[in-house]
Amino acid sequence: MATKEIINHHIERMQRKIDDEKEKRKVLREMELFVLDNSLRESTVGQLRGHTIENKWKIYEQVKKVGFKHIIVASFSHMTRVGDTFILQLKEKGEDFTNLYAFSEFVESVDPKAKIPDTKTVPVGLRKMNELGLKNAIMEVDLAWAGIDYKKFKVKAINQLLSERMAWCRENLSKDSKIFINIRDLPYAMAKKPKRVLKVVRYLSSLPPDELPFGLMYEESGKYLPEELGAWTEAVRREMDDCGFKQGHLLVHVHEQWGLADSTQLECLANGADGIWASLIIEGAALGHSCSSVMLMNLIRLGNKEVLKNYNCTALREAAQEVTKITTGFPPYNRQVVYGERALDMVFGVPNFPPGKQEFDIAKFFGEEPPIRITTLATPKMVADRLKSLFGEDPQFTEERGQSMLETMLEDLQTNRKEEYMSALGVIVLFDRSGGKLTNKMCEIIDQEEPKRAHAQKLIAEIRAMWDEWDLRDGQKDDMLEFDAFYDGFMAPYFGCYRCDETKRALKAIDMDADGTVDWQEFALYLKWAIHQYPETKTAEELLSIAFRKGIIPAMQDEVLKQ
Repeated sequence: MATKEIINHHIERMQRKIDDEKEKRKVLREMELFVLDNSLRESTVGQLRGHTIENKWKIYEQVKKVGFKHIIVASFSHMTRVGDTFILQLKEKGEDFTNLYAFSEFVESVDPKAKIPDTKTVPVGLRKMNELGLKNAIMEVDLAWAGIDYKKFKVKAINQLLSERMAWCRENLSKDSKIFINIRDLPYAMAKKPKRVLKVVRYLSSLPPDELPFGLMYEESGKYLPEELGAWTEAVRREMDDCGFKQGHLLVHVHEQWGLADSTQLECLANGADGIWASLIIEGAALGHSCSSVMLMNLIRLGNKEVLKNYNCTALREAAQEVTKITTGFPPYNRQVVYGERALDMVFGVPNFPPGKQEFDIAKFFGEEPPIRITTLATPKMVADRLKSLFGEDPQFTEERGQSMLETMLEDLQTNRKEEYMSALGVIVLFDRSGGKLTNKMCEIIDQEEPKRAHAQKLIAEIRAMWDEWDLRDGQKDDMLEFDAFYDGFMAPYFGCYRCDETKRALKAIDMDADGTVDWQEFALYLKWAIHQYPETKTAEELLSIAFRKGIIPAMQDEVLKQ
């Protein structure tokens, strides 16, 4: 075959695959995603600290802000959990229980020797739902669990018990009970015993209209490839549709394990799943899971208009941040997509990197300006723009100054100094070290900036006490030191000769407002910067050393060179 024919063959084959993917994009773009929110349950799984009642209320309010109407509120066991009390409080406050759900096991127990489930006893989860007034059940079923002998507990018995359990729900919870059947080991079962799974799906999908479940659910541990889950999802959906159960929901939940959770979940949605059950945030069992905030934003960026109609998607970022803080006690990981601090960053200054006119712009969607990430990859214009965004307009904020700041960053790396230049303090010190003169706005920010850690506050307080001693020597405490007092109190260990012309010229460099003195605000900038850059600093003496060696003295160099 000639070279031209080979290339054409490869292009045709590639195009067929691309066309298949375009069909998947169309499905994702047009689908009306059903979200069963699991923020009250999933986010606490695997956490060192569980949710308090107050936590649950705060999360519940964030979920409602996003517009999720179907919410999982509990997973019951024989123990009285916090969720039980929370449900009682929901009832006391008159919350609508129409679309609230709880998990329950399908069987109460399994005889460990005979490996046969107890089919007589109603599971405790369903009984608690009855006691607490919850109407909608999620029954958890295993179809390939080693603890059950399926030669004894055959498909016919499984199906019969499923019908009995659903009938019990409609008799004891609500005649309109929305019942999901969660085949929680579906991927493993499809890999090992696909006929068993599809027989159960066919039975459930073929029931009379008044006996049908509300939908089916499944979950994946994170170990299978997206294409495998897509194939299994397609098979289940086809079975449902062939039996006339097209209105039945098929919800997917994918755990994170090997970095494929979001792509796997998208593949399932493209192949027949019409919804997800997930928390707003990635926190969850194992390494987490594919969360609703990220999944919804993926659909939006692909052009899905339905989710914009059904949910308050502009609230996703803030809601996810709040739920993360409530759950973990900390902000989200700064590189977490969609709702992490750096999710909106603009890192490169090249013209083709930001979203084009037809592309989705996540920062614009959330009504925020993308923060410009100051790194060695930034352009001089990006640095100047960052200065303006932080401190307003100033004649000094030019591309030339930006170039000087980038050169200082590179000099730092060449001398093994690895520091950040993104925070306001980091930018201010870099600006000062690169020949800039601090503006009034910069001084205001320095004054307002306070270290958050108690240890850092303690070190700065110790140095402040030393400063106050020198300040009082002239009989007036005004937060200012004459040059000789500043030299004697703080600078002597680093400059051995006060009378030297070089030292005098260098001293002038720290007088940022050129008033002939060094004031506390000017000095505190370097102390706050030093503890911010080097949080493991142990003593006040060490903090002073870092402030002078890595901050003040390098900043003085440009002043010395001008003389």
